[in-house]
Amino acid sequence: MSGGPVGGEPADRAAFIRANTAPEAPALVPELTLLTATEITPLWLATEETLAAKDLPPPFWAFPWAGGQAVARHVLDHPELVRGRRVLDFAAGSGLIAIAAAKAGATSVTAVEIDAYAIAAIALNASLNGVALTAEERDVVGQPLADIDVVLVGDVCYEKPMAERVMAWLRDLAGDGLVILMGDPGRTYLPKDGLVPLATYRVPTTLELEDRTHRDSVVWRVEA
Repeated sequence: MSGGPVGGEPADRAAFIRANTAPEAPALVPELTLLTATEITPLWLATEETLAAKDLPPPFWAFPWAGGQAVARHVLDHPELVRGRRVLDFAAGSGLIAIAAAKAGATSVTAVEIDAYAIAAIALNASLNGVALTAEERDVVGQPLADIDVVLVGDVCYEKPMAERVMAWLRDLAGDGLVILMGDPGRTYLPKDGLVPLATYRVPTTLELEDRTHRDSVVWRVEA
């Protein structure tokens, strides 16, 4: 991979992201632009071994995943869901959903991630799209969110332990009166109950990321 130093400093992470991605509009959300790993960037071709050798976590932040694209599209098409409200984008990745919420008129938007590279990518993508938001590197699962009205989530049900932990927390938040919207393209560990479908979007994907060229992603409302 190219991109210069991959150190622990924010400037190093931002430089790495800029060197290994290119601006691209997500297929379902063409009015936004994200720094994305594409076929022409080295990060796209990097193997897991290469990432491990550089002590890098998987670059989930470098791709607009199908569930996140569905939520972003839904928020932009239905801005009343977030307008004038305080929004949290959980496991934000590239920040796509957070950026959509900011564009749709949220009073404040906080994007949370546990990956420092994702935090750097979110800041760069927010600037690229001309929106103001807060990116925080912290694990909020299990915590109450007294200063949040709406939680937006995409693609969190691909591993069983994470899905069970996150879904229990989201249901607790729904019980506290928060609006919880989650996008999912049929991941293995999506719960069978406690979800109300709001909309379905056919999201173009790539065979390098998914097992098909399109995924039907549902935006769900999570109930307590």
